[in-house]
Amino acid sequence: MSVKGRLDKQAIEKISRLLEGLEYGNVQITVHDSQITQIDRLEKYRFPLQAKTNPSRSNHPDRRY
Repeated sequence: MSVKGRLDKQAIEKISRLLEGLEYGNVQITVHDSQITQIDRLEKYRFPLQAKTNPSRSNHPDRRY
C-alpha cells in the first residue's frame, strides 16, 4: 500500500496472480502499519485414495466388520 489505507495496483495484481490456478490452499496477506509487508501462498495437492485389497478378508456379503 502506498498511501495509508489504500491498496496499490501492484499489490492487487500480485494477489490476483497468486489466486490464479489455486485449487486448494490459501493466500495470506500480512499488513503492518496499514501497508502490505508480505504475501504467502500455500498450495495443497489432493490425491484420490485408492482402495486397498486385502486377500485375508472375505468378500462374502454376510460377513460384517
